[in-house]
This record gives sequence, C-alpha cells and structure tokens, in this order.
Amino acid sequence: MSSTTINSPRDPNTLSNYNNFLTQHTSANFEIDFERRRLRGNVTLKLVSISDSETKDILLDTSHLDVKNVSLKHNVLSNWQLLPRFEPYGSALKISLEKEAEKGQSFEVDIQIQTTDECTALQWLTPAQTSNKRHPYMFSQCQAIHARSIFPCQDTPDVKSTFDFNIRSPLPVIASGLATGATGIVEDSTSAVDDEAPGTTLYNFRQDIPIPSYLFALASGDIASAPIGPRSVVATGPEELSASKWELEADTERFIQVGESLVYEYAWTTYNVLILPPSFPYGGMENPVFTFATPTIVSGDRQNVDVIAHELAHSWSGNLVSNASWEHFWLNEGWTMYLERRIQAAVHGEPHRDFSAIIGWKALSDSVNEFGNQHEFTKLVIDLKGKDPDDAFSSVPYEKGFHFLYYLEKLLGKEQWDKFIPHYFSKYKGKSLDSYDFKSTLLDFFEMDEVARRKLDEVDWDAWFYKPGLPPKPDFDTSLVDVCYALADRWKALIPKEKSGFQPEAKDIEGWMANQIVVFLERIQDFEQPLSKEAVHIMGQTYGFSKSKNVEVVSRYLAVGLKARSEEVLEPTAELLGRVGRMKFVRPL
Repeated sequence: MSSTTINSPRDPNTLSNYNNFLTQHTSANFEIDFERRRLRGNVTLKLVSISDSETKDILLDTSHLDVKNVSLKHNVLSNWQLLPRFEPYGSALKISLEKEAEKGQSFEVDIQIQTTDECTALQWLTPAQTSNKRHPYMFSQCQAIHARSIFPCQDTPDVKSTFDFNIRSPLPVIASGLATGATGIVEDSTSAVDDEAPGTTLYNFRQDIPIPSYLFALASGDIASAPIGPRSVVATGPEELSASKWELEADTERFIQVGESLVYEYAWTTYNVLILPPSFPYGGMENPVFTFATPTIVSGDRQNVDVIAHELAHSWSGNLVSNASWEHFWLNEGWTMYLERRIQAAVHGEPHRDFSAIIGWKALSDSVNEFGNQHEFTKLVIDLKGKDPDDAFSSVPYEKGFHFLYYLEKLLGKEQWDKFIPHYFSKYKGKSLDSYDFKSTLLDFFEMDEVARRKLDEVDWDAWFYKPGLPPKPDFDTSLVDVCYALADRWKALIPKEKSGFQPEAKDIEGWMANQIVVFLERIQDFEQPLSKEAVHIMGQTYGFSKSKNVEVVSRYLAVGLKARSEEVLEPTAELLGRVGRMKFVRPL
C-alpha cells in the first residue's frame, strides 16, 4: 500500500493546492506593450508533486488574467479551465493531468497569457506623468496577492522558486534578479522574428535564490544608473540621477555592513535602489537586488534615507526568511523594523533607536485608534480567512512586531539576544515560517540556558500573539524627543486665550534632524485646539517649513495648517497631492 503525505496549507489567501504541488522554478517571458498597457507572453512553471497519488489537478492562482493556452511539456496530456471567480482571491486555473501524480514527479507547465486592464499589480504612466515627459513608464507592485494578476502562480509566501526573467521592451528594464545581458535587439521590422516589436531589446535576468511570488518585480522606462557604493547602484530618471546619487551614496554601504554584522553576509550579490516616479504608493518595496523606492526620500538633506535601511533589512527578514502567510506578517515587518533600528543605532548612536521607536509608537497608536482597540487587525497574529490582506495593512505588524522583539531583547539582555539573531536567520534561510515556528525556535535555542529559560517562562505568548490593541509601552530614552515636546508646548501657549511671551526664532530648531521636526509637528497636530492661522504663517516663515523640499516635514506642516483652516496652505496641499502618490502622505491630507 502506498503511503500518503498530507501537507495542510498554512496560507488561507491562495486558491492554489500547494499542499500537493510545489513550484521549483519560474520562467517569465514577456513583451511590454506600452501602447496597449499589457504584458504578453508566456510563463513556464516547473512543479513537483509532494503528495502521493492524491490528485491529478494542479490549481494555480490567477486574477483578471487573460489565459490563452496551457500545455505540459514531454507530451503529457492535460485539460485546463479557469474556475469561477472567488472574491477576493481571483479565479483558480485548474490543470488536469491524465492521472494522479506520484510523489516526486515533476511537471513543466507552459502558459500563454496576457494581462488586462483590470490587472492590480501593474501601474502604467504616460510620458506626461513622468518628470521629463519623454517616455512612458511601467512598474509592478505584487505584494500581497497581486502577482496572480500578472501570471498564474502559487501566489503565497509559503512557496518559493528560482526565476528567469526574459523581458522585451523598447525601454530599459529592471527586475528582481541579476542582469545576465541584453540580447535580441530588433531595430526595425525587417529584423523582427514572429511578432517581436521593432525598436525593442530582450533584457535577461536570473534569480538563483528562491523567492515568493510577491517579490516578482519589473520596471521599464527612461532609466539611467550610477554607482552609490562598491556593490550598489541607484537607478532613476536621467534628470534625477545626480540628486539621487548624492542622497544615497554616503550611507548605503555602511547600512549593508551593519546588517551583515547583526545577521550574516549579504546574500543577493548587489544591493541597488530604483527611485520610481512620484505615483509609487509606498515608501519602498523590498524587491530582491533592486529596492523600489519613493522619490520622497530624495530630499536634498539625506534625512530620509532610513527608508533604505528598512528595505535593506528586508534582504534578511522577508526576502530570505519569509512569513508563511500574511496572517503572520509581523515576522516580515516586525523583524525588519527591529533590524532597521539596530542599523540606525550603529550608524547614528543608540538614542536614535529609541527616538525612531517613539515615532513608531505614535504610528502604532494611530492605527489602533483607527481600527478600534478591540479590532482583529490590531493583533499580532490575525485571521485573514476570506479576507484581502491589503485590508489589514497598517503600522500594527511593523510596530507591534518590533515591540515584541524589543521586549524579548530587554528580557534576555542584548548579548544573549544577539546570539539568537543569526541562528534564527540561518535556520530559516530560504524558507517560510509562522509565529509558532518562531516561538519553538526561540525556546529551543535557550533550552540549555537555565537563566534565559526562566526569563522566557515569563512571556505571555497568548497575549502577545492574540490580544488586540496596544502592547505594554516600554521606557524609552526620550533625550532626543524631549526638546521637540518642549518647543511644541511653547507654541501651545500662542493659542488664543493663552498668554505667552514666546517669540519664535529660526534658532529654535537649529541642529535638529528632520525626524525631530516631524515629532514636533505631530505633537502640535494632537493639540485639542488648533493653532491660529497667523501662528501657522509665522511657523512656516520662521522655520522654513513652507519652502522645505522634505515631504516628511512639509506634509506635517500642511496638516497643521489644514487643522487651523488656513487658506494659505490649500494651494500647496493640492500641489503636493498632485505630485506625490505615497499613501503615508496622501491619506492624512
């Protein structure tokens, strides 16, 4: 009698049967059609059966995808169909084999596809929407479950595969793999083969480290690049290249080296940054080899490059060691916030870590207040069955996750905790895990250390994992934030009906970091009674906020002005909303 292996899927947000088949390699072959706003081509998946004669059906995730044909190599006959759409997860592609698959049996599935207008992973920009107005632009954003709208796949972070990218475009291409060359240049219709478009080039990339589908990334447009370190480049529009290079070249390599000292050697060969057009909705996306980043980090003062420290930290947390499902998203983002702040401490000094954590606590409090302190999405481990992971996106997994790890560091002591970090990232390198794996790994690591074991007995795991709302607030080092609060209190005295001899001067904020200004402005935003319109004008002029190029600062200042109903900030607010797509700034305004 043959044995049967049943692997229960841990991810409720996929329609694929990855408990029966696993993707080992993905080859994506696309032509970028800017005119029709489509990717068209084929994807080849190499899958292996991990169950024995349980099923003959392979189920893959798709969403709003035009599937033209499906075939299996080596003359394996099959039938295929798109099953009815099941919101919010899309339509499963069912590929039926001749008979039940044996354990270890491999299949190569070739699927001809074209994206549609309803593709949720691609953003297409006209030339007018780019800075130099010369060429169109396209970029992808696949996290959390949007890769399935580009190609059929097992769209879950619990499955990782190696990738080949073969992308034909009339403009330079960047992908989440190492470039292996540009070939197949088609200068005109006389040199075209099949339906290759004239004036295009075939760009080739390879990713030999297995990655989940959400890290599949493409961008194409008028892109130039320049070095920002011995193993890093920045890529962006030609007009923005010089400013972007200056912004990033001082810190990128230092960040990498600190990350390596905390965890282990950087695994992805090169670490690069693509500065996207302003419509990119996030601060950054940790795509391997090339972080996709918002242009708002290029502020002319090197004050916002901590976004790069965060995305770089994902090179270990998330990209190498991944959450098994979005219900355990804190394992990606909590660890990344923790590593980011350790990098900040090493580069800028220990007080900067707690200063960043104080800013993060404010973001966490705002998210909890917005959801409600008993809401499911304010837990560390959440229930996403039947739900869209995007609906749960907030600061909670980032900051509550950070605070759990920060708590464990303080509980065990940094010296002991730092021994666990490389062990954890080594054990799960190239793998995915859930919160229960994390718990067992931590307890097993310190099992023979009686002192550490007694301390870990104090941890209320159920409360940390499942209790909604805010976690216990630690005692932060407030040295960098106290001056911000003190200045805010002096401005509070300017509110009508208060008497004050305070006369604002530029020297009030002399020597401050941009983040200190952010804390000062957020404190003022929290005043029950807003500043007067006159006070908002004086603040903007005296401190230079109204002319600042730092969007972190400007957006907070405009929020203060809007709360005061100052007509003076209406036009600048509309202008900022018209040129910046980052949700962090758009939503509050």
